[in-house]
Amino acid sequence: MQPSPFGPPADWPDEDLIGYSHGFDLGLVVAGYRTGVFPMPIGRGTMGWFSPVRRGVLPLDGLRVSRSLRKTLKRYEIRVDTAFDAVLDRCADPRREGSWINGEIRAVYTELHRAGVVHSVEAWTSDDRLAGGLYGVGLGGLFAGESMFHDAEIGRDASKAALVGLVELLRAGGPADRLLDVQWQTDHLATLGVIELDRADYLARLPAALRAEPPAWRTGVLAAGHPPPGRAGDGLTSGQCRTSGRLSG
Repeated sequence: MQPSPFGPPADWPDEDLIGYSHGFDLGLVVAGYRTGVFPMPIGRGTMGWFSPVRRGVLPLDGLRVSRSLRKTLKRYEIRVDTAFDAVLDRCADPRREGSWINGEIRAVYTELHRAGVVHSVEAWTSDDRLAGGLYGVGLGGLFAGESMFHDAEIGRDASKAALVGLVELLRAGGPADRLLDVQWQTDHLATLGVIELDRADYLARLPAALRAEPPAWRTGVLAAGHPPPGRAGDGLTSGQCRTSGRLSG
């Protein structure tokens, strides 16, 4: 693994927050993700940098899909990178509980999207309305999910549909080393199949993921009502999805 701008992992504290910065730019963000660290504002003018002691990861063959979600998937068309600005706007809505996406985050991640590093996966209704979606950072075979949302009126399970589409994209013709990082496991994400890795285990897997062939990030329609990958199970009941936090549903 390349040297981290935050020093060697052996010197990091045994807690999720490992460093601070007052500067924030594209190069620092990309270097952070390449070394297992991601940003999150923690105060006015201060960016916190996190490498969770217990990292949330969704195994690409471990997605759990409920029967109700399988039915709901038929309602949505999944698209990639067709409405990034709208997805970011909805994820950054200050009225959302736990909103953390500030102006600095928006500006830098928008630039990274234009550079082909940050991507959105969207769920659209049959009458062409954005019902939900997610965005995150794609580097090689790594996708680091940042945030997701669903529309409370028209988007039942739409963020989960976008997640299913993302897993489908990452699985398609891909090497086993691809990695879907969700940063932290939550009770909600655990029901979808998210597991935890120790920091050392995550950092050991990261270089192979970064070297892996990237998925086909082609702007446009990904799938329309396709059966999801992974295994069926009790999963979530519809309505448990929320829009706050990072990639926590």
